[in-house]
Amino acid sequence: MNAFIISSIASNQGKTVLTTSLLHYFKKSVRPFKAGPDYIDPQFHKIICNTESINLDTFIMNKEQVKWIFNNYSDKQTSIVEGVMGFYDGMDKGSSAYDIGKLLKISTILLLDASGSYITISAVLKGLKTYKSDNTIKAIVLNNVSSSMHFELIKKQILNDFDDIEVLGWIKKGLETLSNTHLGLDLKNVKKDTLENISKEVLENIDIEKLKNITSYNKEENNNYPFDKISKIDKKVSIVKDDNFSFLYYDNLKVLEELFEKVEIINPIKDEQISKDSDFVYILGGYIETDKAYEKIKNSNKFKKSLLEHVKQKRYVYAECAGLLFLSNSVDNKKMMGILNAGFTLTNKRVRLGYYYCSNGIKGHAFHYTKPLDTKNAIDILSKKKNSKGELAAWKNENVYGTYLHTMFRNNLKKLKDYFGI
Repeated sequence: MNAFIISSIASNQGKTVLTTSLLHYFKKSVRPFKAGPDYIDPQFHKIICNTESINLDTFIMNKEQVKWIFNNYSDKQTSIVEGVMGFYDGMDKGSSAYDIGKLLKISTILLLDASGSYITISAVLKGLKTYKSDNTIKAIVLNNVSSSMHFELIKKQILNDFDDIEVLGWIKKGLETLSNTHLGLDLKNVKKDTLENISKEVLENIDIEKLKNITSYNKEENNNYPFDKISKIDKKVSIVKDDNFSFLYYDNLKVLEELFEKVEIINPIKDEQISKDSDFVYILGGYIETDKAYEKIKNSNKFKKSLLEHVKQKRYVYAECAGLLFLSNSVDNKKMMGILNAGFTLTNKRVRLGYYYCSNGIKGHAFHYTKPLDTKNAIDILSKKKNSKGELAAWKNENVYGTYLHTMFRNNLKKLKDYFGI
């Protein structure tokens, strides 16, 4: 099989364009992965190749656990990992593209911007190659190339300076197919033929056979399961998931399917009700605080009634971020469920972004623009450094728990069971 990670020197260098094109090209047998805690890119990956994308996070999970996740889900001919930010960014948390490539022993394909440069690109590559000698950089693709002559100039310099780097090809500047398409927020509305045209144009001057040759991968056997064993229980969990509540790690879903005898997906926007025999409710993160999002769910009365009944029956609820806000009294002038005694306000700047340690022993990430109006009923502190000063970020009311923290379940099984009263 083949496996590789796509990286660059920073964000906004074209990783998404190249990843999109390769996922489309290999769509008949490809498993997408995303480095880090991102929820958005994996949703786009699935749209492109109709296969669930898996997060690889070496901050939330330890190395052996991430290796198990990668090998467990590398069930296709090709595994493609989309990196995050620049190649070494996140190294302080052990979660950079460099760290993941080295850990998994997979090739790194660097996408380098060639705008207004040629010899200097080789110097940049030398810096990336020598910063950490145990990196897995095997090849480069050049982006924003003005002509074939421009490409040949750069290629000649790189091949002259390096005997261990393949130059796979180039992406021309000002692609026609991308002129009216924003790969990212608009991807859900991109037509299939448009994706095909993008893929063809992006990959037009890239040697796919050479890519396959340098990214050969021998999958390791998962003989050691580096997590607590999951034993199925005869209970039912309801996952609240729709356009507002959409942040779901696929492996978290699989954990819930392995743990509970019955799993149902509830769509509040369609006013679907939580089953009366449901034992647990899991409300995902996402967006509920904006006017547009709130309008979608404002009149979901049957769903709200079923949630209140679930809480009234002293059954368990676990909610992340948008789920937390939804359970609160209000976000500014937007009335919420009033299940958790807290109010929030939407700010113009980020309140939290990045990885956090939680005082309950869980590691995860948070990203939000809301902040509580007061924290007198709050529990659990999120801090950037372990056991350091932080801010309160979770609320609890009997069997209902809401938190700003997003995390992964497989390596936090004991704590998950606590929150679900198991």
